[in-house]
Amino acid sequence: MAIQAQDAAGVLSLARRVNDYFVAQNPDPTQPTFVKKKRTSNLWTRAVYYEGLMDLYSVDPDKRYLEYTDRWATYHKWTARGSVDDTNADNQCCEQTYIDRFAATGDSVMIAPTTENLNHQMATGRKDYWWWIDAIQMAMPVYAKYAKISGDRHYLDYAMDCYRDARDRRGLFNITDGLWWRDSVYKAPYKEPDGKNCYWSRGNGWVYAALVRVMKTVDADDPYYKELLKDYLLMTHALVKLQRRDGYWNASLVSTNYAGPEMTGTALFLYGMAWGVRNGILDAKEYRPVCDKAWKALRSCVHANGFLGYNQGTGADPSTGQPVTFNSVPDFEDYGTGCWLLGAVEYYRLINNRK
Repeated sequence: MAIQAQDAAGVLSLARRVNDYFVAQNPDPTQPTFVKKKRTSNLWTRAVYYEGLMDLYSVDPDKRYLEYTDRWATYHKWTARGSVDDTNADNQCCEQTYIDRFAATGDSVMIAPTTENLNHQMATGRKDYWWWIDAIQMAMPVYAKYAKISGDRHYLDYAMDCYRDARDRRGLFNITDGLWWRDSVYKAPYKEPDGKNCYWSRGNGWVYAALVRVMKTVDADDPYYKELLKDYLLMTHALVKLQRRDGYWNASLVSTNYAGPEMTGTALFLYGMAWGVRNGILDAKEYRPVCDKAWKALRSCVHANGFLGYNQGTGADPSTGQPVTFNSVPDFEDYGTGCWLLGAVEYYRLINNRK
């Protein structure tokens, strides 16, 4: 039975609990992380958290969220993690939030370094930067969002060229299976011990979320929208067949290796599918139950204090951060919180009939 709209308040309440826990653990957003080494707090793991926080703010406009975000971004001078010359997609991920804040305020201070950064990368003439599929989520929405707020389509053109380089020239999208290889190292003949292909759940989740985040920036009759929608539907049709009975997806999507609940991929798949159902792209009769099951899985991740279980640690394949359990603590918690918030908020919009 589908979850009813009156349960939307419970979804939002749980999202607040998850976010409150994270903020309580990280009260000063300017402080660097210390996982084996010191890293500035605008690294990709933290940037994904702010993607989720911005989505939460869109349905729960608590000024504390903006104060926390702006303190973080101001400290980092609204700049890509390395510098305005950085071309690493991971280090550009934070610019998604910078653009969102500029769009809301019109404050040029928030956007000037991003403008310089994107112009620098485009001027190199290279379109082969995204050699690993995580990069599609980290950077592609940056260019798409910037194209929308600037009105300059050249930024979107560049993003699509880079996307096609990863998808087509590098061959990272297996159209037959509707799933993505993580990078050239993990393309066939790389197999799991059971002989099945290695398709990493979170890696595919990154791409799935990126497709949605880019499609949100363009009109439905745009040729780019139609191109991305085709890939989105291929992925959707593949993913729906792979959902576990408990609502999760395995860390290795088609394999029994490392079978078990895994939150981050599940959250990103819920984000993408709930958006599709809500916008009439996916048939509600077929895909709403998939979303409901995925939400029940995400709900089961949450500890009483808001800590998230089943969060696979950072890495490049299903083996990293194992074993993934309800009580295991990943090397970084921030990106997992961001993924969870993205899935929860999009599901909240779905069951609350919100745009």
